[in-house]
Amino acid sequence: MKVLCVGEALIDMICTDRGSSLSKGQNFIKKAGGAPANVAAAIAALGGSVDMAAKVGKDPFGQHLIDLLEEMGVNTKWIFQDPHHFTTFAFVSLMEDGERDFYFNRGADGQLSETNLAPLDLKEYSIVHFGSATGFLPGPLQIAYTNLLKRAKEAGAIISFDPNYRHLLFQNNTQSFIDQCWPFIEQCHFFKLSDEEAMLITGTDTVQHAAVALRKKSSAVFAITLGKEGTLLSIGDHNEMIGSIAITPVDATGAGDAFVGAVLFQLINANPTTLGAIDTTAWKKIIANANKAGARTCEYMGAMEAFKHLNNSIFN
Repeated sequence: MKVLCVGEALIDMICTDRGSSLSKGQNFIKKAGGAPANVAAAIAALGGSVDMAAKVGKDPFGQHLIDLLEEMGVNTKWIFQDPHHFTTFAFVSLMEDGERDFYFNRGADGQLSETNLAPLDLKEYSIVHFGSATGFLPGPLQIAYTNLLKRAKEAGAIISFDPNYRHLLFQNNTQSFIDQCWPFIEQCHFFKLSDEEAMLITGTDTVQHAAVALRKKSSAVFAITLGKEGTLLSIGDHNEMIGSIAITPVDATGAGDAFVGAVLFQLINANPTTLGAIDTTAWKKIIANANKAGARTCEYMGAMEAFKHLNNSIFN
């Protein structure tokens, strides 16, 4: 049982001068990032078999991402280094009012193409996870991403989806993001949304109304995460709140990715032919364990650094 994660691997440059704008900030710390890369790292940290498909630059930062993912236990044979495009960067600074000053310098991640992914034999993978924040931006990745969904479905893989909405990437074209989410929601077998994403995509004003709207269009098992309040799990016509655990948070970066990684790790361990083979009791345990993984990630600074503290003993 093996997972394929597809999408961006990038560098987050985080300004450590609290309250300073990016134009005035002087000190930055480099962190590996990209939602699907984080999910892959979480699966590997828990002991699962996972490949990552992405494109980075043929530069020191792209090499850093490959080296770190390999150190985590991720197979990087489908990560390509592009000599013509620099590794993608996201610059972030937290302002005094709690808002983020953000600048996205897109490079190699958007160049992952159908040609790159054509040799993939999707029958090698039990689960294909689509979790790219940048997969719906114009470019080769957008085309390859949509085409891979069709191929994964034809191959009979279990399809997982997490849209990872970033307002600062889609602030001028939110409707495009919403429109591109629906085919994935309608065709996947499991998806995870934050409460904000669920209401945005469905155009509703409560999580409960969002769950109803999602169920009308999807037969998938889905989870709507609610931070420290836990997660709303929906299976067929059954919805249930699954509580989280109390922690002292340090950094919430990567918590949602750890949640998804923990779900997918447990699914490959359960080895189901279809998700319908997993009953409600088992799903409740899967989500409770995923809540623990997400919460534990918040106890450390940086996503992949936090994942080094993950192992399946947290599920006991």
